[in-house]
Amino acid sequence: MSRFFATGSDSESEESSSADEITPKAAGTTFNKQALLLSDDEEDTKRVVRSAKDKRFEELTNFIKTIRNAMKIRDMSKCLEEFEQLCRAFLKSKAIVDKEGVPQFYIRLLADLEDYLNQLWEDKEGKKKMNKNNAKALSTLRQKIRKYNRDFESDISNYKENPEQSADEEEEKEEAESGSSSESEGEAGGDGAITAKSFMKKKPAAEPATEASKFLKGAAEDESESDDDDDDEDWGSDSMDSGSESEDNEGNTASLAVAFLKKTQDIDRQASSRRPKKTKAKERAEEDAEEDAEGDEGGWSEVKGGVPMVKEKPKMFAKGTEINTAVVVKKLNEILQARGKKGTDRAAQIELLHALAAISEENNLGQGITVKIKFNIIASLYDYNPNLAAFMKPEMWKKCLDCIDELLDILFDNSNIFIGENIAEDSESLNISEQPFRVRGCILTLVERMDEEFTKIMQNTDPHSQEYVDNLKDEGRVCGIIDRLLQYLENKGSTEEICRVYLRRIMHTYYKFDYKAHRRMLGLQGESKSEQDQEESEGEDSAIIMDRLCKFIYAKDRTDRIRTCAILCHIYHHALHSRWYQARDLMLMSHLQDNIQHADPPVQILYNRTMVQLGICAFRQGMIKDAHNALLDIQSSGRAKELLGQGLLMRNMQERNAEQEKIEKRRQVPFHMHINLELLECVYLVSAMLLEIPYMAAHEFDARRRMISKQFHHQLRVGERQPLLGPPESMREHVVAASKAMKMGDWRTCHSFIINEKMNSKVWDLFPEAQRVREMLVRKIQEESLRTYLFTYSSVYDSISMETLSEMFELELPTVHSIISKMIINEELMASLDQPTQTVVMHRTEPTSLQNMALQLAEKLGGLVENNERVFDLKQGVYGGYFNRDQKGGYQQKQGYQRDQKGGYQQKQGYQRGGYRSQNQSNY
Repeated sequence: MSRFFATGSDSESEESSSADEITPKAAGTTFNKQALLLSDDEEDTKRVVRSAKDKRFEELTNFIKTIRNAMKIRDMSKCLEEFEQLCRAFLKSKAIVDKEGVPQFYIRLLADLEDYLNQLWEDKEGKKKMNKNNAKALSTLRQKIRKYNRDFESDISNYKENPEQSADEEEEKEEAESGSSSESEGEAGGDGAITAKSFMKKKPAAEPATEASKFLKGAAEDESESDDDDDDEDWGSDSMDSGSESEDNEGNTASLAVAFLKKTQDIDRQASSRRPKKTKAKERAEEDAEEDAEGDEGGWSEVKGGVPMVKEKPKMFAKGTEINTAVVVKKLNEILQARGKKGTDRAAQIELLHALAAISEENNLGQGITVKIKFNIIASLYDYNPNLAAFMKPEMWKKCLDCIDELLDILFDNSNIFIGENIAEDSESLNISEQPFRVRGCILTLVERMDEEFTKIMQNTDPHSQEYVDNLKDEGRVCGIIDRLLQYLENKGSTEEICRVYLRRIMHTYYKFDYKAHRRMLGLQGESKSEQDQEESEGEDSAIIMDRLCKFIYAKDRTDRIRTCAILCHIYHHALHSRWYQARDLMLMSHLQDNIQHADPPVQILYNRTMVQLGICAFRQGMIKDAHNALLDIQSSGRAKELLGQGLLMRNMQERNAEQEKIEKRRQVPFHMHINLELLECVYLVSAMLLEIPYMAAHEFDARRRMISKQFHHQLRVGERQPLLGPPESMREHVVAASKAMKMGDWRTCHSFIINEKMNSKVWDLFPEAQRVREMLVRKIQEESLRTYLFTYSSVYDSISMETLSEMFELELPTVHSIISKMIINEELMASLDQPTQTVVMHRTEPTSLQNMALQLAEKLGGLVENNERVFDLKQGVYGGYFNRDQKGGYQQKQGYQRDQKGGYQQKQGYQRGGYRSQNQSNY
C-alpha cells in the first residue's frame, strides 16, 4: 500500500522495473498490457467515429444550454443571438429531423422560451429595470418566437398538455439508444461518445467502489474532478497497480482485474440501464394505490380533481364518519382557512366547495348549509383573480352566473331562509331542526360584484371582434338576475337595498334606445293587435320602467350619490328619446351643474355623457343655441374622449403614472355605451356655424367682436392656411367649406356640403329620425343664410323686395317677413318694412367700410398718443430739476398708472359680465 503514497521518482523507477519484469510473462496472455499503456500523443491522435445525428444534436444542445443560462440571468441580447444561431443549426439538421422527427428537447425549449418571454413581457416593473438593449432584444425575440412556433404548434400543444409524459418518453428513448450503443462503445476501447440525450441529463451518481478503486479515486481527485480526468487517472493507476503486483499468475490476474475495473463498472452500469425502469407515471400510480389502500384501512382519502391547495392536502371525511351539519361546517371552515394564503390553488378550493355542497345535499342537511356553501363558492370565484384589474375567465364567469341563479332559486323556493350581513356567525342557525334558517351573507353585494365583473369583461374585450358580441349576449342574463333580485328584495329587502338594486337596473336601461316605443310614437306599429297586446307592449316601455324606478329613488333614497346617478340617467333617457323639454326641465330643477365638480369621477363622466346627449337632443329639435351651449364645455376642452370615459389621451408620463393609468382605465365605459365622437363634433361645428357666420357678418368691422366658438374659428383658420383647396374629404373640411359658402349667402352650396352621401353615411344616418333631421338642417341653413346675406349686402341696397328674398332662399313669404321683423326689432338691421309694397327700405345709418376703417385708425392713433404722453411724463418725473417737480411728476405718473388700472378693471368687469352671460346661457 505504501507504493501509492511514494514520491514521483520512486514510483517511476518501480514502474519501469516492474514493467521490465512483467514483459515476458505477459507476452502469452490474452491482453497486451503494453497496448493498454497509451501515451498522451496516441490518445490525442485517436479518432472516434460518431454519427451525423449525434453531431447535429450535440450542436443543438450546446446552443440550448447557452440559451437557458442566458434566461437565468435575463440576458435578452444573448438569448436573441443564440436563438438565431439555434434556428440556423436546426435548419442544417433538416435532413436528420425529417428522418428521426423533431427532438423533444427542442420542442421543450421552444415552449419554455415562449412562456418565459410572455411572463417577462407582462411584468411591467421588470421591463422598466431592463436596459435599452435588453428591452429591444426582448421585443424582437418575442415576435420571432411567436412567428417561429407556428410551425410547431401541434408538437408544442402536445407537450404543454402532458409535459411529464413527454419527458418520460424521452427518457425511455434515451435508455434504448444508450443500451444499443453501449456494446459499440465497449468495443471502441471505452471511449464514451457523448450523445445528444446524455447532454441534456445530469451526471449519474457514482457507484460504490472497492478499496482499490477508492485509492485510485483519491489519487485522481488531486488533479481534476471531471469525468475525463477521472478516466485518465483510473487507467494510470491501474497500470501502476498491475506493474507492481504482476510477479506471478495470480498477481497478473489480479492486476488485470484492477486494470479493467473501470470498464467492468461501465458494463455493470449499462446492464443496469438495460433493465426496464419505472417511469414517473408508474411510480405516481403506485403511490396513489398505496394511499388508497391506507384510506381503505380507515385513514384519510384523497380528493381528486385539483392540485394540492396547500402543503398539506385538505381531505374530506374519513370512512364511516357521521355526516352532520357541525362536521360540514367544520370542514367548510377548514377549507376557507387556506383562502388568500400563498400557494393556495384557487381552482382546487372551488372544486372542494362544490364537492362539499354535493355531500350536504346527499345527506339532506337542509338548504341552510347549502346556501352558506353557495355564498362561499361565489366569493371564491370572485377571488380567483387576485388582481383587481384582471377580468374573470369565461369558464369562471359561466360558473358564477350559474351559482347565483341556483342561489336565487333556493331563496325563492324556501321562504324560511333569512340572509343578511347583520347576522353574526355565532347566531347562525343551519340545522334542519332549527328552522327558520339564518345565514350570514348579502346577495345584493354578490350581484353588484357580478355586474362589475361583467363591465370589466366588456372593457377588456376587443370591441371589433366576435368575442365582444358573444360576451354582450350575457347582458340579457345579467339583467335577468338583477330583475329576480329586485323581486326578492321588494319583499324581504330594506329601502336602502331596494334603491341600490333599482340603480343597477337603471344603469342597464338608460342608454338603450327603445325602438318599440319609437315605432309606437310614430304610429308605425301594426293595427291588427288587440287592446290587451297593446297594453302589454305599453307595460314594456322603457320610459315607464325608468319613471317608476327613478321616482322611487327620488322619494326614498338617503344618499346623494344614488339620487344623482338616477337623475342623470333619467335625463339621458329623456334626451335619447327626443323628450327635450322634460330633460331640460329636470336638469334645471336638479341644479347639478352647481356642485358636480365635487362628485367622484364616475359620476362626473355620467354628467358629461348626459350633457352631450342633451345637446344632441336639442340639435335634433332645432334648438341650435341650446345645443351649442350644452356641448360647449366638452368640445372646447379638446378632451371629449377622456371626459366621456371612452379612452385615454396620450400625455406625458409626468402627468399620469402607471397606477393612475390603471385607475382611469377601470373607469372607461364599455364600447357598446359609447357616443359617436365624430357625430358629436359634427353637431357642435354645424351649430357653431349657424350661430357664428351671421354674427361675423353683422360685426365684421367691430374691433371688440367676441368669439362664440374658438374651436370653430380654429377650423376656419386651418382651412384658410391650406395652399391648395381641393374638394373636402373629412367631416371638418365639409363644415369649413359650407361656412365659406354661407358667408357669401350661397345657401345651396352650403347645403350640398353639409348634406351629401358622405356626410349622410358618417353622421346624419346615425340618428333615429334621419330624414327629419336633414329637413331641419336645410331649413336652418336657409334662414341663417338669409340673415347673413342681409348683414353683408345691406349697404348695397336702398330697398329690396321680400318676394325676391323668398325666391332666392326658397322660403315662404311669412317666414321671410318674420326673420326681417326680428332683425329690425333687435336693432341688428337698420331698415323698415313697407307693408303695401312688401319691401325692405334700408336706412343707411351704419357706417360704410371706409368709415369703419377710419374709425379704427382714429382709435389706434389715440392709443398711440396716450402711450407717448405717458412715456414723456415718466421721463419728466425722473430727470426733473426741482424736488417739487419730481414729486409732481411722480404724482402724475401715479395717477396715470391708476387710470391704467382703472381701465383694466373696467375691461375685467366686462369680461366677467360676458362670462356670466355665457354661463347663464350654458345653464339654460
